[in-house]
Amino acid sequence: MLLTRYVEFMTLTSLKPAVTKSWLVAVAGLMWTGVGVMLCRLAYNWLAVINRGMAASLGLLGAMMAIAAYHFGFSKIARRNIKRLCLLTERTCVFAFQTWKGYLVIGLMIFLGALLRNSSIPKQYLAIIYTTIGGAIFLSSFHYYGVLWKMMVQNNPTKTNQ
Repeated sequence: MLLTRYVEFMTLTSLKPAVTKSWLVAVAGLMWTGVGVMLCRLAYNWLAVINRGMAASLGLLGAMMAIAAYHFGFSKIARRNIKRLCLLTERTCVFAFQTWKGYLVIGLMIFLGALLRNSSIPKQYLAIIYTTIGGAIFLSSFHYYGVLWKMMVQNNPTKTNQ
């Protein structure tokens, strides 16, 4: 009996940091929000050191492109991820908020971002790209909060209407 419990304790599944689906949705939403804000903050810092008129124009262009990127791309990615999260078992590893393929894409994006930041491209033009992607990710994060609201307040974890 004691040996069985020890073996059960030592299995990898017992060491897995399992959380509920609502936690997965919350973690995913917070990650999307954090990354979006971080990218927009970098863009803001690059625009803050140039002429205000030029900065406003580039910032507005990035914001308009962010809305388009949200509508045509990132919103769909967020909804697809939310749907996948809702199909998982009730207690799942906390790192399942993202697929393995998603982690590879994130790694690639971090690498490409580092390349761009260290390239000869002027930062004010990079600010357009960063505002576009950061703004779209930030806007898409609100899909997660809508589903989390349904899970926590309305106790309706499966019907997400997403």
